[in-house]
This record gives sequence, C-alpha cells and structure tokens, in this order.
Amino acid sequence: MLPPARPAPPVPATGTRRGGALTPGASLSSARVAWRHSLRFRLAATYSLLALALIMLISLGVVSLLLSRMDQQFNARLNDRAETLAEAFTNPGAGLGKTAGGVGAYTMLIDGDGKVYATSTALNDYKDAPFPFQKPGNVMIQNTPVRAVERKVGLVGTLWVGLPETELIAARQSAVSALLAALICTPLILLLVGWWVGRRALSGLQGAANLADQIDPTRSLATLPLPAREDEVHRLLSAINRLLVRIEAGQAREKQLLGQIVHELGAPLTVLKASLRRAEERTDDPEVRRAALVADELTFTTQDLMQLARGQLELKLAWHYIPARTLQERLERLVPGTTFAGDWTGGILCDPDRLTQAIRNLLANARRAAGPNGSVTLTLKETADRLTFTVRDSGPGLPPELGERIFEPFVSGAGSSGLGLSVSRQIAAMHGGGLSGGTHPQGGAEFVLTIPGAALGDED
Repeated sequence: MLPPARPAPPVPATGTRRGGALTPGASLSSARVAWRHSLRFRLAATYSLLALALIMLISLGVVSLLLSRMDQQFNARLNDRAETLAEAFTNPGAGLGKTAGGVGAYTMLIDGDGKVYATSTALNDYKDAPFPFQKPGNVMIQNTPVRAVERKVGLVGTLWVGLPETELIAARQSAVSALLAALICTPLILLLVGWWVGRRALSGLQGAANLADQIDPTRSLATLPLPAREDEVHRLLSAINRLLVRIEAGQAREKQLLGQIVHELGAPLTVLKASLRRAEERTDDPEVRRAALVADELTFTTQDLMQLARGQLELKLAWHYIPARTLQERLERLVPGTTFAGDWTGGILCDPDRLTQAIRNLLANARRAAGPNGSVTLTLKETADRLTFTVRDSGPGLPPELGERIFEPFVSGAGSSGLGLSVSRQIAAMHGGGLSGGTHPQGGAEFVLTIPGAALGDED
C-alpha cells in the first residue's frame, strides 16, 4: 500500500482573491505613485510655474508703474515748491496765499559769484560759504538723501530748492519687499492649491487605475466605471473599456481556436499511443519504447493546452513512491545525452508522470540552448526534508531582460512555445516545492526544482 501523501504547503501569492479567483495585479492597486512621478504633481507644478511667471510679470509691471508714479509725484511737488519760491522772490505780490516751503524743505540763495548768502534754517552751516554742490540732482545733506532743483530769480541770483527722499526710498523698499514676499509665498500657495485641484479632478482616474489593477485576465475582463462628468477622464476610460471588450473577444477566439487544435490532435495521439504500445509489446525495441514515451509526453502537453483553452491551467497529481533510478531511466530515454550527477539511490514521493514532465521540460530547454555539442547536467541532491534537482547547460544563459517573466505562459527566450517552464513551476508548486532559474556565474542557464522529501519512517 502506498504511503499517504503529505499535503503540500500553500504557495505564496502576491495578489488577492476576488470571487474565488486570484487577481495577480491587485497588490499593485495599493502601491502609491512616487510624488515626483505623479501626474497631479506635474500638473500642479506646471500650473504653479505658469501662474508664477504670469504673476511675476504683472507684479513687476504694477510695481514699476507705482514707483514711476511716486517718482513723478515727488518731482511735481519739488518743482511746485521751487516755482512758488521763485515767483515769490521775483514778484512778491504774486505769491500771496501760497505755501513756499513746507516741513523738511531745503532752500538756498546763491549770488552770481557762487556764494550762498541766504538759507533755510536747516542749512545755516552753508551760509556765507561757497555753494557746495556742482549741479542740482541727488545730493546728501546731513546723511539725508535730498533731490534738488534750481531756478533763476532775476537780480536775486539762483534759488536752490531740495526735498528729502527718505519717505520715497522707504516706499520703494516696501514695494520691493512686498513683491519679493509675494514671489516667495505665491508658488507654495499655488502648488498646494494645484495639488488639491488636481487630486479632485483626477480622483476618477485614480479609482479607475485601482480597479484596472484588480482585473483578472484569466477571467472575464470587467469594464471600468465611468465618471458622471463627460470630460477627458470619461473619454479615456471609455476608450479603455472599448479596448477591454476587444481584448476579451480576442481571448475568446484564441481559446476557441486552441481548443479546436487540441481536439484535433487528441484523437491521432490516442491511436498513435495504442499502436506504439502494441509494437513495444511485440518487438521490445528501445526506439519504439522511446517513441511511446514521447507520445505520452505529447498527451500531457495537449491536456495542458486543453485546460489553458478552458481558461485555467490546473493540474492534478497521482501520488506514488518511486525509486529515483526509475525517474532517471525515464529521463534518459526522453532526453538522450544528459549527464546525471548526485545521489540517485533514494526514493521520491511524487506524481511520477508529472514530475517527469516537469524535469523533462527543463532538460529539453537545456538541450535546445546547449546545442548538439553542448553539455546538459542533471544533479539530484537529497537532504533531510527536501529533494533538489539542478539542471545546468553550457548554453548562453537566460536573457536578462526577461527575468521572472520566463516562467509566464507563452514567454520564451529560445523560440519555443513558452509553456514548458510555466507548467514545470506549477508542477513543482503542487508538490509543495518551487522552481527558480537564472544564469550561472560560470556561464549557461541553471534551473533548480525542489520538492519535499518523503520523510518515511520504518512503519511506512
């Protein structure tokens, strides 16, 4: 009596279950897009930069106009005071009722020899001294910036009038400071507002992306919900839904065609197997025996294709305890030229047909990669709780751009159908083990298939 098979440990999955089906992409739905790659951030940053440039141009124009007007008003006040004083000295009666000086005004009278003979109170230090300034304009008086003009007053001489620019300079500095503060604070405010607006505007697109990650391609492709507003997001999701409908229709046609092909191959293979079995019993020819084993492998492949056409690639195991030598002999007949290494004296608890199919796929791929003159080695290593089958070839190794995709159905780096490695990994997983592959540091591809050991006691 055969020993009972130990239950295989659960195979880790990266997805979630929805309606009983594994959704491999569901784990991506919770992934957050890096802020620097986010569409919301790019839109907010673009909006902020454009708004900042526009605000900067407008602000510079407004501040320049404001400063220009302030300068014009200052010059008008200065000229008005100078005209009033000049008229008062020239025609004393015409200046009645007009304010000649004002708080903070500076005045000096200069004779024809360039000597100051009369000043306002603040400029008494310059009285009876040569005129200290070469020409009117901006001068410094007692550490105060002053803007001055001159007027001829007939026989009196020259009238020099100045106004301090302290308030004008303070107003300029206040305007420039306000402009700089606006240019610093505005981008931050615009960026936050743009981020919030972008988040609100693109919320439908983000929800659709999360739902798209949860679509199980092995089942019916559900369409994405459309937002109520018929905007660009609505148009994009509508186009994606139409694409999903076309994909689902194409998958249905492919499955139907695959099922028809498998059905057409099944009947001839059944007849071929029966004929080869009878010929093997009559002749005991090793070539006929090998052909019969190849026909068995083709039958397994057609069964896998039929299950794939039905939308699932699920295999069933028939557990047996066999000597490792039996497995070695079957593999020697299926893939001639294989070098066997390691310890093949123990026993293996497995489905012999399925395990043979898994290792045979690895050896066939290795032989195809190594070529007729290359080497293919299968090494069996047994530990207390695990059996490890290592297949290594002398070929060029695995394409680095494929990575783990090499185990996906219909993905191949050697021109084959791409089903072999996918089936082999599933068989290893159903036995409670796994299959990994890569390029060996010394060259060539290396695949490692592991299954649990039998761990039989004396009673078993």
